[in-house]
Amino acid sequence: MTYAIVGLSLIFVAIGFMVTEKNAKYILAGYNTMSAEERSKFDIKSYIPKFRKFHILLGLSFLVLGLIFNSLNEDVGRIFMLVYPMVAYIYFIATSSKYSTGFSSKSYRTTIFILFGTLVFVVALLLWGSKENKLLIDSDTIKIEGTYGETLQPSEISSIELINELPEITLRTNGFSHGDVNKGFFKTASGEVVKLMLNSDKKPIILFTKTDGKKIYYSAKEEPNEKLFNEMKSRLPTILYK
Repeated sequence: MTYAIVGLSLIFVAIGFMVTEKNAKYILAGYNTMSAEERSKFDIKSYIPKFRKFHILLGLSFLVLGLIFNSLNEDVGRIFMLVYPMVAYIYFIATSSKYSTGFSSKSYRTTIFILFGTLVFVVALLLWGSKENKLLIDSDTIKIEGTYGETLQPSEISSIELINELPEITLRTNGFSHGDVNKGFFKTASGEVVKLMLNSDKKPIILFTKTDGKKIYYSAKEEPNEKLFNEMKSRLPTILYK
């Protein structure tokens, strides 16, 4: 992920130098859709230096903070990569209204509201998707809690086994992916659609094969998968274990 942090940092800095007073009417988002009259009311001459300074500072701070957070925890680093630029752009837009006399403050408030709403949605999605789907075992059922979870009756299970590798995944058809967390339905290289309930990259992985041929790949975040496997063997001995 270090390469992604460095690459995005360079992109932010490059954007700052890419936009000039001459080409702004062609490539600067928002400004390029204004009419000639609207552009005449926008202080582009003063705006460009602020635009450049902002993107240089964004690129440098993104690089330094991104590398620090990533070294501490990769999941935190990924969240930082998504959230920090959005927060920075909300601040930038909020402080840029003074350059235009042609727009009402309502337009800027609407833009900020949309960006803030998107930010809240992204953070909520990350928190929702990253929450561990715990595997609960009793004498009658096996329940996978949370997002994309389900309850399995022993009669629905053809076999349970521990495997060391996933099949090659080529496409997420309906699910959530964030670092080592993968949940939902994914297509393999052979065209088979499987359910992944991977809360971590722990191995071996528990594979549930249902009587209808559908497969669920599960990996816990906190407990060892081998412990869960042995607990299922003890509590539900009638199931075939491989």
